[in-house]
Amino acid sequence: MTDFCSTGGWRLKARAIATRLTWGAASLLLVLFGALSSTIANTSSLPEYRLNLFHTHTAKHLSIVYRRGDQYDPEALTALDDFLRDHRTGDVHHYDPRVFDLLHELAASVGDSGGEINVVCGYRTPWSNNFLRTHGHGVAQHSLHMQAMAIDIRLPGTPTAELRDAALALHRGGVGYYRSSDFVHVDVGRVRHW
Repeated sequence: MTDFCSTGGWRLKARAIATRLTWGAASLLLVLFGALSSTIANTSSLPEYRLNLFHTHTAKHLSIVYRRGDQYDPEALTALDDFLRDHRTGDVHHYDPRVFDLLHELAASVGDSGGEINVVCGYRTPWSNNFLRTHGHGVAQHSLHMQAMAIDIRLPGTPTAELRDAALALHRGGVGYYRSSDFVHVDVGRVRHW
């Protein structure tokens, strides 16, 4: 004969174990949810780096957060690469993200961190670079535009001479001043100026 008390006791034990497991799983979920909430809160409190751009050849605008804290946003970098493509050929090249940091820092240094930077020239294919050289535009044979490490810009409301001086003060790469064409070249190559 089976002992009714021992059978009932087993059921009670099983139920108690199931209850403990349920509470344990719920506790684990709460801990994980708390960690996720903390991660989201920490991410949202990181400083954001935004660029506002207008491409003078394509007439397109782009306002984008490309970096949070020390982390670059891969999707934003892809959008920037596309925005800065060679407007003559449509070719896209992966840009050195330090160029975006330079633009952000440069706009902030002239007191216009939210200003819309006019892009005169972004990435250039070797074909476009050669085309400009042979048509007397005075571009360098080994231009850093072909490596997506350079950009030609102006910042409406800021004289290009002031923009040049601010870029030189940053000491972050090459700076070219084109007064008659009203733009400044900046790159993340070696420090030099012309």
